[in-house]
Amino acid sequence: MFNPQVPYNDLPRLPPQADIETKAILKACIQAQASLAELKGMAKRIPNQEMLINIIPMLEAQASSEIENIVTTADRLFQYANDASNTQADPATKEALRYRTALHKGYRSLKERPLTTATAVDICQTIKGVAMDIRKVPGTALMNDATQQIIYTPPQGEATIRDLLSDWENFIHQQRDIDPLVRMAVMHYQFEAIHPFSDGNGRTGRILNLLFLISENLLEVPILYLSRYIIQNKQEYYRLLLQVTTEHQWEPWILYMLEAIHCTSEWTAAKINAICDLIDNTRERLRNEAPKIYSHELVDLIFMQPYCRIPNLVEQGIAQRQTASKILKDLVALKILNEVTVGREKVFINLGLMALLKGDNAR
Repeated sequence: MFNPQVPYNDLPRLPPQADIETKAILKACIQAQASLAELKGMAKRIPNQEMLINIIPMLEAQASSEIENIVTTADRLFQYANDASNTQADPATKEALRYRTALHKGYRSLKERPLTTATAVDICQTIKGVAMDIRKVPGTALMNDATQQIIYTPPQGEATIRDLLSDWENFIHQQRDIDPLVRMAVMHYQFEAIHPFSDGNGRTGRILNLLFLISENLLEVPILYLSRYIIQNKQEYYRLLLQVTTEHQWEPWILYMLEAIHCTSEWTAAKINAICDLIDNTRERLRNEAPKIYSHELVDLIFMQPYCRIPNLVEQGIAQRQTASKILKDLVALKILNEVTVGREKVFINLGLMALLKGDNAR
């Protein structure tokens, strides 16, 4: 019998004994995979993939951190994106930026190794900004925020946790007969149930979801803004996770995750399409209205770095400092950028892009 106040060392191994590929689940898989395929194709509209990797994961960093009540804004994230240690950045912004860094590091690590426990450790360490490892000390328990009642006590003991993580790894890589999206939903539950770290488990688990989709070739870059759906359905997310633990109800949880993938894929694809249209419009405007300053590299830069500074143009070889200053002021005159003073420096904000990124609508 499950007892929320006792370490769940008897957490069932994978794969689950329940039917995790019911008719309803397989039907939802078809819809979710179609939406993912559309998103994957839409991403190719932007030839410079670094631009995409720099923009969408920032939204995911903000939202995934907000799920854990670490609240910052898109403006702050882009303002300090190139200097997370800036003393003017608040702690929440620094932590959300570390999430973005962890996602990028995890994405690059896939070229060297598959998803493993070591991947999870590296991600969690980067998010927290301190040395992290598998829990060794007892006492971790999850409580209801309102009542402070313990609702779940994860497995305890390093050997037990590592054994469960080894089983988790085997499920990811060896259960190839199970639909990959179903595997993702199951692996996410199991990772959260194992709760291998003293902190940062939720954010680490959500990064692992994205990396898994890439490892399965369902995405090429980490651009699925999945945390947006979870924030909008946060109570349901935690309720269904706990329902798997207490009642072994897998189908509602898997259907929730498949709907999250479907809705988020559609929303993200529409958002990327809108960004592409804005980039094309900006290029056309500059060619027609300011041909002397137009360059492909300039437009790429102000979309790669929505909070742009004079040194950015210099570093990219677009112009020397004095000319770079004039170029940015010309873009302000065209109302493409907005000039603000942050501390002692001038910052030039891509108005259209920031409006797109901050808006909840896809356009």
